[in-house]
Amino acid sequence: MKQLINERICALFRSNWQHTLTYWSVFFSFGLCVAFLGPTILDLRCQTQSTLQEITLVFFSQQFCLFIGSTIGGFFSKTLVHSLSALTVSSLTISVVFAVIPLCHKLLLLAFALAVSGLAMGVIDTISNLQLVKIYQKDSTVFLQALHFFVGLGALVSPLIADPFLSETSCVIGNSTTNATSLRHLRNKLAGRHVHNVSSVHLHTDGEVVTNVSYAFWIMAIINLPVPIGILILMYRERLFTCGSDPSRRLLDGDVLAMKTWGTTRLSEDTGHQKETSRSHVDLFSCCLLGNVHSFPLSFFGIHILGGLVLFFSDGIVGSYTGFVYTYAVAPPMNLPHKTAGYLTCVFWAAITVGRLSAIPLSYRFKPVHLLIISQVGVIVTLLLLLIFSNSSVFLFISTCCLGLFISSIFPCMLAFTEDVLEYKGCATTVMVTSAGMGEMLLQVIVGSVMHNQGSFSFLLCGMIFGCLGFAFFILLFFVQQSHKNSTEAFPSNSPTERLEENGIKTCSAAVLNSWDRSE
Repeated sequence: MKQLINERICALFRSNWQHTLTYWSVFFSFGLCVAFLGPTILDLRCQTQSTLQEITLVFFSQQFCLFIGSTIGGFFSKTLVHSLSALTVSSLTISVVFAVIPLCHKLLLLAFALAVSGLAMGVIDTISNLQLVKIYQKDSTVFLQALHFFVGLGALVSPLIADPFLSETSCVIGNSTTNATSLRHLRNKLAGRHVHNVSSVHLHTDGEVVTNVSYAFWIMAIINLPVPIGILILMYRERLFTCGSDPSRRLLDGDVLAMKTWGTTRLSEDTGHQKETSRSHVDLFSCCLLGNVHSFPLSFFGIHILGGLVLFFSDGIVGSYTGFVYTYAVAPPMNLPHKTAGYLTCVFWAAITVGRLSAIPLSYRFKPVHLLIISQVGVIVTLLLLLIFSNSSVFLFISTCCLGLFISSIFPCMLAFTEDVLEYKGCATTVMVTSAGMGEMLLQVIVGSVMHNQGSFSFLLCGMIFGCLGFAFFILLFFVQQSHKNSTEAFPSNSPTERLEENGIKTCSAAVLNSWDRSE
């Protein structure tokens, strides 16, 4: 049986490898944007001549627009030409943003540039997850794990690129220099030591600001350029630039090839399943406007809501830990040197990368729900041990590594789990991605505010609370999906997809499938 599954997955990948590699590569672009702000924030503050309180707004602008981009990303996933065009523009936008960041000497310009990158990241996030689920369906877990591995890889690469160009001892401003003592004082203020009003921290930012970090952004812009070029090559190979071509039909070519791999005996079965799938993956607003909503079972909505809440807290933990573990490490009781504390973010993203890479073979052997249980329990235990050994700097590095390993697989496994429970008939992908983006945006703001008012220890306490809430919602989701499974088995004809057909809701891909069936 396992050999049959492996053969099917390999055949699907061979039929869709170009599209799959494209979605993986754009997630590398996504990862580059995730982690570069943390280590470069001091240099960007010098560059924009802004106060500490002002420069932290760029985090919010990027995360807020990432949430907006995730919400609207579903609009571009109706056809393959729209999806690839949106991914081309988004990945190219990321390179442009990296190139112009060193030229943004005003805070508003920098915030606008990062807001644009956030929109591009959101579109990439939704489309890549959605298209992989469309292509591989019940076998999507393995490919989603690989997809999110590339996020961790990009997030690991960007701090490593930036590190040699950071202003470790001085910030050159015109003809004057801010010495190492001033920067150490600023880092103490960043950590919350002996200060409650962070806006009172000042650097000498009169005149032209010169920082070496500009080279890091230009290097990342060049590294990212092959991604949009690769998408354009794929579009050319798929003949999406040909005048008069049917873009809706192009959405199906990869899936049709996958169907033909298994011969004519499975063609009608797979085609029927693909028709149901193609009707289900619509944008977030279309999900909210589906007709005859009152006839859906409550468990159908419960799975969407609870799954979204689980990712709201898990991705919120990732965002807040990435953003504030350095601040926690340099503050009492840790008092780590800033250089040592700076490695924590790299360790965290390296662990996430390794965790997602190791989850690829595990996805062959275990169901997503089993991996989710192990991941959720591991996150809770790690955060609890962090609270117990809060004075140990060695255990901080160990627990950072463990937290990254356990939390790395929650998003792709949750996405595959909810889609599988809903039999690819709901709006799970769009809801999951949007909820994760919202959690990453809001929980960073909450943790930063609480740490500013209550001290560094509240960082661990917030993480533990978020972890417990996420685990509680996961337990509720487990029981709700059991109820939903029992109800769909008892009333198989009462499925959401059939209700959509009764109300005349059809997608472009379903119509093209019908025309393809007639032509055959």
